[in-house]
Amino acid sequence: MKVAFVLGTSTGGTARHVLMLAAGCAARGVSAEVFGPARTDEDFGFGALAGVEFTPVEIADRPRVRHDLRAVRRLGRLTAAWRPDVVHAHGQRAGALTAIALSFVRPTVYQPQPALVVTVHNAPPAGGITGAVYRVLERIVARSADSVLCVSADLEERMRAAGARRVGRALVPAFASAGSGPASGVPAPAPTGEGPAAPSLPGDPAAGRPLVLAAGRLAAQKGFGTLLEAAARWRDLKPEPLLVIAGEGPLAGDLKAQAARLGLDARFPGHRDDIPALLAAAAVFVLPSVWEGQPFILQEALRAGVPVVATRVGGTPALTGEDAAVLVPPGDPRRLADAVQSVLTDEVLAARLRKAATARAHDLPDEDTAVLAVLAEYDAVTRLHTPRLPAPVTSLSPTGCRAAPGGSC
Repeated sequence: MKVAFVLGTSTGGTARHVLMLAAGCAARGVSAEVFGPARTDEDFGFGALAGVEFTPVEIADRPRVRHDLRAVRRLGRLTAAWRPDVVHAHGQRAGALTAIALSFVRPTVYQPQPALVVTVHNAPPAGGITGAVYRVLERIVARSADSVLCVSADLEERMRAAGARRVGRALVPAFASAGSGPASGVPAPAPTGEGPAAPSLPGDPAAGRPLVLAAGRLAAQKGFGTLLEAAARWRDLKPEPLLVIAGEGPLAGDLKAQAARLGLDARFPGHRDDIPALLAAAAVFVLPSVWEGQPFILQEALRAGVPVVATRVGGTPALTGEDAAVLVPPGDPRRLADAVQSVLTDEVLAARLRKAATARAHDLPDEDTAVLAVLAEYDAVTRLHTPRLPAPVTSLSPTGCRAAPGGSC
């Protein structure tokens, strides 16, 4: 089998997921090629994977007509030349552009059109022009893909409503090779009562202060502004908890300014390679996102056995269940503050959350499970796929020569 992976601009989870799938397919004898932005290859090292080829295709993170048309033409040429059995695109934009490109790939008797699988990793923007564009992309993906895999149940419902004929769940494990980004994929030891001392941070905390940890891209989706508002409500705790938000992103300056306005002693240490150690030292891990799929960092928090407070959005409840996290509505600083304060002040609750997190971690998917699941889906869609073929020959001469009507041998 030959599989082409397509992805757009990515700085985190989507690229790491494709990296894992491409490596897993190649290790199992599947020919794998990745089409995506050159910067993504530089950041994640696709070209260094054994048995995987990377070819640059510049798919931007937002609609740009001329740029997108060039990407469609290039995807069409590459696909027509390599003739994969399956094209697996990741994200709505990459999926829609790939679907358009494949519509121009002419099948032959011996080389049918590839089957198209699209994994939807994120919810589309809610409104405005960008939201309207993404709703169009969503319909293109739903009506063109042979299979749509979604990272959460709410996305599955959206894609079925948009007309997708085959919808399933994408398994997105945190994995040991995810070296870039907040979740390292390296399991950390479960914390005990007091836990180890926190790793070195800018302006080291005073001894004995409980660590409230959050990590992820500093972007609107992650809801860190709400977390800062919540932190202002627990400053009367003694000792005052130390809030650490690890990660980088476009809102770094805004979040630091917000913390200063609120008078918070919050730390923003940027990218950290020692997230497992921070998790082991944390009294509570907080995921205040507006929306999530199957976040790597949450899986790492569960594996670390740290008490979790998270928002009830996207795929988060499916990961934690009702027992391995305190779940609150998104965008509600009061409810978020109350939940964190409950974990910090109730030892019985904290111990129950640690035990439930560790138990839940045993049920999380691993890389092998995710790769085998996607290979099974490729097998299914190639068997079910009914590509458009050239018009069949309609006559057979007495000598056995096949000819179209009016033709001659």
